[in-house]
Amino acid sequence: LLIHLFLCMFCSSSECKGEDKVIQEQGDVIAAEGDTVTLGCQYESSGTNNYLFWYKQDGNNSPTFILMRYSRDQGNTADEFKERFSSTLDSNIRSVPLKIQKLQLSDSAVYYCEFKNRD
Repeated sequence: LLIHLFLCMFCSSSECKGEDKVIQEQGDVIAAEGDTVTLGCQYESSGTNNYLFWYKQDGNNSPTFILMRYSRDQGNTADEFKERFSSTLDSNIRSVPLKIQKLQLSDSAVYYCEFKNRD
């Protein structure tokens, strides 16, 4: 079975200044059940108080919160994603990739990376 992941990124318009943005380096990702994939999310920010969020949206459902990071491994992860989903924020290279382990067919979805600057 092939699992299809699609990556989208956005910056909350009410929170972002002109120079704040997220950068998408990959779109569709196709992987096999049981694989591990990493979805990239890089950001540019004029501030230092940055919060990065990951969401999953499948079908016509509303996006589901996966995790939030504000410093390295600090933040929180929704209980249903704690076992297989992880992320570490690297403020030096302004990156917060989402790692999904042991892919399941139910992981096929659109994944959103959202950036908020709290300065």
